[in-house]
Amino acid sequence: MRLKEFRRGMIFKMDGEYWQIVQMDLNTPGNKGSLYQVEMKNVKRGNVLRKRMSPTDDLEDVFTETRDMEFLYREGDSFIMMDTESFEQLPMTADQVGDAVKYMKHNEAVKVIMLDGEPVSVDLPAAVVLEVTETEPAARGNTVSGVTKPATLETDITVKVPNHVNVGDKVKVDTRTGEFLSRA
Repeated sequence: MRLKEFRRGMIFKMDGEYWQIVQMDLNTPGNKGSLYQVEMKNVKRGNVLRKRMSPTDDLEDVFTETRDMEFLYREGDSFIMMDTESFEQLPMTADQVGDAVKYMKHNEAVKVIMLDGEPVSVDLPAAVVLEVTETEPAARGNTVSGVTKPATLETDITVKVPNHVNVGDKVKVDTRTGEFLSRA
């Protein structure tokens, strides 16, 4: 499969090892051909590699399975997931969960990417709805558009929200950028 057919989160095999695409940026410098700046993470070891690659490079696509699981709890450095069909509990490391931990609530359904029967990473939706647990009260009479304030959400992440958002409100957050999208 050509590199240009891959997207963020996909897994491929290169030099006998499994890699997951973390970030892909297309660069088209002046009169030269296009190049992708690819940031990839080794699935087994967790190290990150940045490499320039041509859109026409052939990569070995790997069959992965996506399973519906439920995030139960955190135990030390492990995140315990439960398969919703077999009720089997699988631990995942912080490296495997990655930034998804910022958006996962306890007892919430998530999709886990499996490779050879082992959990590799968590596949989040593009946006999640979280409740505001702490923020400053709205300043009365402050109607200037674009005014934002920090708000702590139920998963302990902090995002910038509009001035009219209060404690207890539910907000939609983009899981790719960590930015506020709208009230929910």
